[in-house]
Amino acid sequence: MITNKTKAQKTTDIYFDETSAPVVIRTHNTALKKRLIAFAEKFPDLCRLTDDDEFGYLSFEIDKKRFTYRITEPYTEERKALARAKMNEINKQGG
Repeated sequence: MITNKTKAQKTTDIYFDETSAPVVIRTHNTALKKRLIAFAEKFPDLCRLTDDDEFGYLSFEIDKKRFTYRITEPYTEERKALARAKMNEINKQGG
């Protein structure tokens, strides 16, 4: 879909607070929209599409207990080396 918007203008907004209110997610991100649509179809009592602006922006409400975010630390050189060695061993075994 052509929206005449730059990538910088195509945002994902996530709104939640400390109450039990649902999380509101507004996004242009195609992969995220597909995941939320599939989740809403499978679990309509936990997630629902609330708005479609017909320019590629969808809004969803999702139960706060189903939403998570994760902050990950960068891998250390030691961890990278261990992972590399493990994968080399797996590849040598033909797997």
